[in-house]
Amino acid sequence: MIGKLKGRIDTLSEDSVIIDVGGVGYHVFAATRTLASLPGVGEAAEFIIETHVREDHIHLFGFPDVVERDWFRLLMTVQGVGVKMALAILGVFSPAQLAVAIASKDIKALTRVSGVGNKLAERITTELKNKTGSLPSGVAVLPIKGGKAMVLPAPTASEDAISALIHLGYSRMEAYNAVNAAAGGLEDATKVDSLVKESLRRLAR
Repeated sequence: MIGKLKGRIDTLSEDSVIIDVGGVGYHVFAATRTLASLPGVGEAAEFIIETHVREDHIHLFGFPDVVERDWFRLLMTVQGVGVKMALAILGVFSPAQLAVAIASKDIKALTRVSGVGNKLAERITTELKNKTGSLPSGVAVLPIKGGKAMVLPAPTASEDAISALIHLGYSRMEAYNAVNAAAGGLEDATKVDSLVKESLRRLAR
């Protein structure tokens, strides 16, 4: 199995890249966001590789780091998400953005991915909401105040605050991020009106 490739870019296409490693060209499929970040032909590149072996083919899927590779694996545990769909999702969302979309149940955001409808987006958020905590994502962790564990908003308070911000015209992802950030700046994050007020103050910056 191939777990990592380091070489020079030989050919770039819409959905893949050929990496020349010591004169051997490896055909690597990757997300469009990953491909767009690559340097030009002839330049050095490095990928974490996921190798898929089937009866009729061996495919290599490339990722910029282990985090994105692990998210690729996790996405494919969802019914209806295969390798192409997982790459399409990672072509639109970074792991951090995907973690927020899942945590905030942002169905609308996930349907931005071609081929992801409301039912599949809902399945992704439902099946992965309790599985993403162990994966690094780049999402900021709320700080601890005064050396003591911070009081986070109760689920009903945070959901009510998010709902209020959505009704004011903010997207669910914007509302989710603002409410989580607001909770970090409040002594008591269990009151909806305080959460909404602090969230709006942060959104106005």
